[in-house]
Amino acid sequence: MITIKRTNSNDPAFQELVKALDLELQKRDGEEHAFYAQLNKTDHIKHVIVAWENNEAVGCGALRTYTDDTMEVKRMFVPLQHRRKGIASVVLSELENWCRELGYQKCILETGKNQPEAIAMYQRNQYKIIPNFGKYTGVENSVCFEKDFSKEH
Repeated sequence: MITIKRTNSNDPAFQELVKALDLELQKRDGEEHAFYAQLNKTDHIKHVIVAWENNEAVGCGALRTYTDDTMEVKRMFVPLQHRRKGIASVVLSELENWCRELGYQKCILETGKNQPEAIAMYQRNQYKIIPNFGKYTGVENSVCFEKDFSKEH
């Protein structure tokens, strides 16, 4: 059974998962990794989720304020051996719940075209592709998504 812990970026399990995430992204992004790495700093993130199964950290995600009504989903990761179990969707759902509790209307995020599994997972969770935002504007390898809670029934 998956259990969820709300924490912050100082959490040791989150830090370990992020190290593994960065190693995977370095391989997938190749020469573009340095650009993305600068946008993925994890210090001082107040809203972090760590998913646990049998006393093992099996996934994570974080939220960072983007605008007054929007939070950005950051650092979503599930280690390879735990994928295809729905863990990422559980983490994302908990991040969305937390976002709503904090009074935000939307979640936005960026992922890379080299991460087709992530793109498919966000689409399964009702995220819509939007024009690239912020520092991702004009970045060919980036795909940006949004989920607007105010449009939910």
